[in-house]
Order: sequence, then C-alpha cells, then structure tokens
Amino acid sequence: MKTPSQISLPRRRFVQSLALGAAGLGVGLNARQLLASQGHTGAPVLTGNTFHLSLGGADVNITGKARPATTINGSIPGPTLRWKEGDTVTIKVTNLLPETSSIHWHGLLLPFEMDGVPGLSFDGIAPGETFTYCFPVKQSGTYWYHSHSGFQEQTGIYGSIIIDPREPDRHTVDRDEVILLSDWSDEDPHHVYATLKKLSHYYNFNERTVFDTLRDFRKKGVIDTLKDRHMWNTMRMSQSDLADVTGYTYTYLMNGQSPADNWTCQFKPGERIRLRFINASAMTFFDIRIPGLDMTVVAMDGQPVKPVDFHEVRLGVAETLDVIVAPRADRAYTLFAQSIDRSGFSRGTLTPDPAMTAAVPNMDAPPPLGHTEMGMGAMGSPSMNAKGRAHGDMRHDDMTHADMKMDSMAHHTMGHSDTKPVPFAVNDNNPDLPPRNSAIEHAASEFGPGVDMRAMAPGAMLNDPGIGLRNRDWKVLTYADLETLSDTPNNTPIDSLHPDREIVLHLTGNMDRYMWSFNGIKFADSVPLTLFHHERVRITLVNDTMMTHPIHLHGLWSDLELGEGKLLRKHTITVKPGEKLSYLVRADALGRWAYHCHLLYHMEAGMFREVRVVENAHPPAPNGDHAMHGAHRMNGVKQP
Repeated sequence: MKTPSQISLPRRRFVQSLALGAAGLGVGLNARQLLASQGHTGAPVLTGNTFHLSLGGADVNITGKARPATTINGSIPGPTLRWKEGDTVTIKVTNLLPETSSIHWHGLLLPFEMDGVPGLSFDGIAPGETFTYCFPVKQSGTYWYHSHSGFQEQTGIYGSIIIDPREPDRHTVDRDEVILLSDWSDEDPHHVYATLKKLSHYYNFNERTVFDTLRDFRKKGVIDTLKDRHMWNTMRMSQSDLADVTGYTYTYLMNGQSPADNWTCQFKPGERIRLRFINASAMTFFDIRIPGLDMTVVAMDGQPVKPVDFHEVRLGVAETLDVIVAPRADRAYTLFAQSIDRSGFSRGTLTPDPAMTAAVPNMDAPPPLGHTEMGMGAMGSPSMNAKGRAHGDMRHDDMTHADMKMDSMAHHTMGHSDTKPVPFAVNDNNPDLPPRNSAIEHAASEFGPGVDMRAMAPGAMLNDPGIGLRNRDWKVLTYADLETLSDTPNNTPIDSLHPDREIVLHLTGNMDRYMWSFNGIKFADSVPLTLFHHERVRITLVNDTMMTHPIHLHGLWSDLELGEGKLLRKHTITVKPGEKLSYLVRADALGRWAYHCHLLYHMEAGMFREVRVVENAHPPAPNGDHAMHGAHRMNGVKQP
C-alpha cells in the first residue's frame, strides 16, 4: 500500500504533467480566460445522473504571474456537481496527467471501492485512463470533492457538491449560492513541504521580535520576561504557531477569485439567501462574518441542525456550513473570511447593485497562544483562572511566574521519557470501557523524538470559539450551539448513545521537525485500526499539540457528543489545541477507509491511519495480527 509520500510528484514530473494536461485539454488559461471559463459567480454547474470530468493542467494567473495548476474540465475550482438524493450517479473521470490521480467524494456514504483513495479503496487513475465512479446518493446537503493524490488538491483539483433532498427542504429560500473558500500558492507545493521539513516556521511572519521583548520588559519586568522566554525556549515552541503555511505564500480565494477580484452575488432586498460555505483549503482555517448582516445556521457538514443566529464562525478545513441571510437594506455587504493567523483574507460582496461595494474590515491582530493551547484547560477551576477571568479568554501576556511554573510542570515529560502509560480502570457497568471521567493516559509510543509535547490536562472546549475569537462583542458560533435534527424526512435517525467499545487517540507532533502522527506513530509505521461491522465505537481525541487539527473519517458518520444526550453529526471534526472530545461511530460500512488530519501537509507528514471495518465472526485472538505489533495498546484501544 502506498503511503502519502509515495504518491506525490517530484517537481520536474509535476511540471511535465501540467504541460501534458494543458496539451490534452487544448487550454492554457490566463486570468481572463480562467474567469471566463468559470463565469464571474463561480464554477460551472453540472446537473443530471452522468458526469464527465477531465483532470488536466494549465498555467493560471491569480497573483499577477502565470503559474502551473491542475484543473478539472479546465477550471479552478472544478464544476459544481448538483445531484438529487435517491438517484444513482455515474462520474467518468479521465486523467490527462502523466501521474496517477484520483477524486475523493468528501463526506459521502458510498461503497469503499468508490471512495477514491489510492492504496486503500483502489489503485488510482493511471495516466491516460478513465475511471468510472458509480454509487447511489444516500444523503442530501452541501459537500465537496477533491484529489487524494499527492498535492493535487493544493494546485486546483477540488469542487463543490450540492445534493437536493428527496422531499422539499424545510427552509425555503429565494437564492442558493456556493461560497467555496480555498488557498492558492504560486510555489510548487513540493517546495512548500520541503521547506516546512527544513524550517517549520519559515512562513510564519508573526514571530516575536526584539521590539516585543522590549515591550514585555516595560510591561512585566525584565526577570519575568526572561523567565517567560526561557519557558517557551525550553519547550521549543512558539506563541505564534497558529498556522504552518500563511499569507506570506498563500492568496486566499472565494469561488476561485482573489480578494482583488471580489466575487460578487447580486440580490434583491428582502430575499432569503442560502449561503453554502465550503472550506476547500489545503491548510487554512477561516473566520467568517458578514458585517451588518446576521446569519442563521441551518446545516453543518450536509446535516440539518437546529437553527441558531450568529455573527461569526471559524470553519475548519473540509467542513461545510449552510446559513440563511435576509438582507433587507438597499446596501452592499462584505463576505469576510480571515485566516486563523490573521496573515490574509478572502472576500466577496453581496449587493443589490454590482456598482455598490462595502468596506472590507481590517484584519485582527494575531493572538498569542497561551494556557488553553498548552493543554492546561482542565487545571484548577473549570471556569475561572487565577486572574478571575473566563479561562478561555486568558492571554499568555497575563501569565504570572506561578502560572509559568505550572506550565513547566505540565510539560516536564516532554522529549524522551521512561514514563509508562497507566492502564484504564474498569467501569463497573461495562468492563470493556474506561470510566467516562478517567484521566487520559498517554501511549508508550508518544514518548520519543516524534512528539515534542503532551497535554497533561486537556479540557472539554466545545463551547470555546477558539483562540482569537473569545473576546468578541458579537455571537460566535461553536459546536456546543448546534444539534443535529433527527426528525427531518431526509435525515438518518440519530444512533445509540451507548458504545460497545472505546478508542482513545492522541493527536501528536513535533513542530520543529515537522512530524505529525496519531499516538506518536506516523502512518508509515502504523497498523490499521480495526472496527467490527455494526459495532458502535466511541472515539476520544486528545490534542497534544498547539495547533488546530480537522480530523476526517471516511465512509462513516461521526456523532460528536455534546452532552445531555445531544449529538452533532459530522464528517470532519475540528480539535483545538489542548482539547479533549469524544464522538460515536457506527461501523456500518465494510471496507478500508482513510482516517486523517485534513491539513494537507500534516497528512503528508504522517497524521494518517487506515481504518478497516471487518466482519466480527470472532474477536481477534490475543496472539493474532492485532497483537503482533501491540496495535491495540499503541492505539489506545481495549479489545472487545
């Protein structure tokens, strides 16, 4: 089976593939031609039951100079595919690139052979060949598709999927618009990845300077400032590690258009408009708002939720969010989506008149990482810190020396250690499960060069909007605000709240070496996680890193546990630094499925696993394949 690294393209072959793809399509797209092929309001929309997609290459001009890109039917993004729930769709994908390619249908429930992951569900689409995807459409909502080969997703192979429900939607609207967010770099993604491996903070221009140190001398004093710096240096971490790849190389796009191009949607005052936000970026979390206009969420990851009014939301990589807006004033509004590290933004305009535009907000200052992101969320009082402020609102600048000592204690086991994990205690009600309030222990594999920190007190943070959004004067949407509806005719009923088995996985990494993994084990060294057909499994994720990770399990729904019996059904779950959360999975689809962080370069660097759903005739023997490498112990899994 190929690892992510084995299916990426060297620079020379990458350029060759683009040239051959452009020749095969007969296109070489400059800025005007690219926009003309898409139309000013986004990608072409294809409808019906049978579709033909061609993967090729072309030079595109997004930033002022022509650069090579991969395209679908000659455009970036690819066509929007509009389907109908209950239909069977056939998609014929022709690969005009001289390298194996693929298309993955993100968030769709389908036979694993149609999932589109080379090395797991099929061999990939060889150069010059056509692969036919054919599967029934079992759901409705907003989804997307992208390449799962090398870095082709970064260079342009992605597009939207809109599935209309079989029965009339409960939310009637006058206008339906896709807002596809992505990140584009003029650099070859292989060069970007190689740079991160050599110098992980190369693209981070928010690092502290001598002027920051002088400011801290005046504010906190020389002694405390030097102790503060010593703590961070000892941990080999930076307060500004919010994003690996930033606006230094990225241009942030809305429906394929840069902020300067200003994607525009014209409306009539009083119309109800459904905006289908899709984060199709490779590496960027977007904080989305429309100044002066309220939003009402009605669906997330394609699944209907109880409506909630809000003003801003952080949309993780690969997530989708449907909102309804009703602009009544005869004025323009700016769709504003700034990156989590505040190094750039994407923007568009909602307007009753194309001649009218609205002011573009200033970007916020980049927030510094602090206690919460260091895995200290569960230390002391759950709601208040030593300063008496809400814990989630605390900034690192407010930390006292005593606070720093506590942080040092929390990280005393960093690097190599002989500490061994403590087995879970036995739950009296179910001997197969640990107690729900038990401490999260660290696997033995987490103690090594691939792990540079571990969260000693991870916290429940579903109601935390995340760093940079905690002190807003307006409503910021969180997972805790949402609940999946189970009474709609198009939605699968919510499953059992009681699992048969529990799996604990730690999200781990070494930022300095740019190594990413689950439980300290990169994909190349891992063994598959085995789920048994029809069992209900609780997966607990603990983020031991100081970065936010969007975790995606292919082929199966992930029911995020919100408490009080409430669930949020998703295909991608964002886990904040220092956060611990749990979700339930029904293993109702046999096959081999990918499970990974959806940050493209993190997946490439090893935060990827295979999940196998198998028939459960008999539990695995103690000396069977699963015990051979200590797989269940290394992955935090108790045998059923």
